[in-house]
Amino acid sequence: MRFAVILFFFFVGIVFIVKGGDYFVDAASWIAKVSGIPRLIIGATIVSLATTMPEMLVSLMASSQGKVDMSIGNAVGSVTANIGLIMAISIIFMPGGIRRRDYLPKSVMMMSAALLIVAGGFKGEVSIPLALVLMGVFTIFIFENINSARRSMADESPAKAKAVKARPAKKEITSNLIKFAAGAAGIIIGAQLLVDTGSELARIVGVSERIIGVTIVAVGTSLPELVTTITAIVKNQSSLSVGNILGANILDLSLIMPLCALISGKPLPVSHASAAVDLPACLIVGAIAVIPAMISSRFRRWQGALLLVVYIGYVFVTCTFTGL
Repeated sequence: MRFAVILFFFFVGIVFIVKGGDYFVDAASWIAKVSGIPRLIIGATIVSLATTMPEMLVSLMASSQGKVDMSIGNAVGSVTANIGLIMAISIIFMPGGIRRRDYLPKSVMMMSAALLIVAGGFKGEVSIPLALVLMGVFTIFIFENINSARRSMADESPAKAKAVKARPAKKEITSNLIKFAAGAAGIIIGAQLLVDTGSELARIVGVSERIIGVTIVAVGTSLPELVTTITAIVKNQSSLSVGNILGANILDLSLIMPLCALISGKPLPVSHASAAVDLPACLIVGAIAVIPAMISSRFRRWQGALLLVVYIGYVFVTCTFTGL
């Protein structure tokens, strides 16, 4: 009976995160749209920040409560799920050409952050100096997006640049501000429920918090990205989907992980299991996703299929060898 109650509240937490994330993303996207920011920049910054909120809050809450394995597992597991599951779906359904100029900087930053964390993992910790270097990657990411926005706006035709956007109605502004606040509240409540019930489930079932973190919690907190991707597929907006995923992954690695270390005020210990399985898996799916695309300037269906196979294999290994 107790297990059923905990499981119920665990899924309630996921529902709060998904619905809250949905409202939050809608409101954030509306703000970006009325401001005239290019779609790729919307995907890689505002929507990414919005959809990364669940991972950030879950990891920060877990870290502040001393649940380090869940904190790291969720952040790294979310990146692996974003690429191996969600980006894979996007590429399978929407393969196509890309502008290397737009994607290369973000790909390099994502892989650099992943390599830094893998290096830290093999040393057994995300140290404070490493956290500061990762925050530097985050700062570069923000500046690069600002420059990309300026370049994109400069490329617009003079007529389009001079076009006057209609001011949104007061009712529309109020509605989106309420959505923004309600979405944030839903994510916060859902994140707390996921941390508390996830830890309790791990204890009852007899698996480590890391297993719960890199599988159920990671996928649960990545559901907003999945919702965004499915919406992008329906609307045939591949740049929004992939831009969102790349941006979210950079934030997961260069913002969430170092924040956890900086808030705790001491190095963030990385377990042997995370260093041996989770971090390399994150690096492998990242390489499969971005390296061929940067060479050929295209995402191809075989990449999506391979990513899905690797992700399924990773989950199988993680769930089978729980003693790692």
